Amino acid sequence: MFKKIFLGLLGILLILGLYYRELVSYGYMQAKGQLQILFNTQPVAEVLKNPSFPDSLKQRLRLIGEIKQFAVDSLGLDSSGSYTEFYDQHGKPILWVLTASEKYRLVPREWDFPVIGTFAYKGFFDTTRADKERQLLISEGFDTQLNEVSAWSTLGFFKDPILSSMLYRGEGSLANLIIHEMTHGTLFVKNNLELNENLASFVGDYGAIRFLTAKYGAKSPELEKYEFRKRYNDAISQHIVRGAKQLDSLYKTFRPSLTSAQKDTLKTRQIRHIVQQSDTLLGGLVGKKYPWRGTKLPNNAFFIGYLTYHSQQNQFQDEFNHKFKGNFPKYLAYLKATYPTSF
Repeated sequence: MFKKIFLGLLGILLILGLYYRELVSYGYMQAKGQLQILFNTQPVAEVLKNPSFPDSLKQRLRLIGEIKQFAVDSLGLDSSGSYTEFYDQHGKPILWVLTASEKYRLVPREWDFPVIGTFAYKGFFDTTRADKERQLLISEGFDTQLNEVSAWSTLGFFKDPILSSMLYRGEGSLANLIIHEMTHGTLFVKNNLELNENLASFVGDYGAIRFLTAKYGAKSPELEKYEFRKRYNDAISQHIVRGAKQLDSLYKTFRPSLTSAQKDTLKTRQIRHIVQQSDTLLGGLVGKKYPWRGTKLPNNAFFIGYLTYHSQQNQFQDEFNHKFKGNFPKYLAYLKATYPTSF
């Protein structure tokens, strides 16, 4: 009797394994990559005692400790035990994120994952596999973008380590990054990636300014540098979000009679206009360090990425300023009650 039950369960597992073989294979690859990192970390306390580790980078490790403590004590974010371990990347990227969109609509390709829900991007520890999936999506007619990632949150499932690449960031950028990821570990809404990323971006910016003000002063060079960079980044982000809306309006005018070549011509013309208009941002005083590189025009996947992270920034800022009068603990309590973590 028990043998028959065992064989039956084994048969079901084999069938499920075959049916979901791609998901199982991907899950194995991700788990392997994550565990490889976790098993090769060092306690920050040990790194700080290492005489061969540069003093300048030790200062950055101490700074991350300060940022984390500030985020817990002054912002009310969850500690989750993260950023107490250090992982040396040896100058190599370790994670890539793939984004894809329909070619003539700003509709992301979405991936479903057990427990954590639906995402409009897919992470890879293996760049070869990432590029293989990217080429497959291109062959299916999607616009794609594959980017290296400097940090990510395991949403409290693991202790997120400090990555060596983080230590080369400026004070404000580092504070933003740590607080952004800690926000994910504090509040994460299943199947609502746009809300999660926009909220974390808002809290990361707000928290970085609070931290820099507390540590260096309201008129410090560190704060001034960050606020100037934030002003530039906000201008770029809002310009791209506006451009995405223009593209969306264009795509809605496409008639079924239009050929792919005609659609491509109209699409390219609109995207080139968006790129060229960026030269007037902030009166042209900040140069041309835009998120597109060289002569290659961005595509729909690029715009989807910005919508995911920045389309709701003003909503959170306005709600925080007007409804909660700048009281962040009350605002965070409201957010936790309104958007409870759902896994």
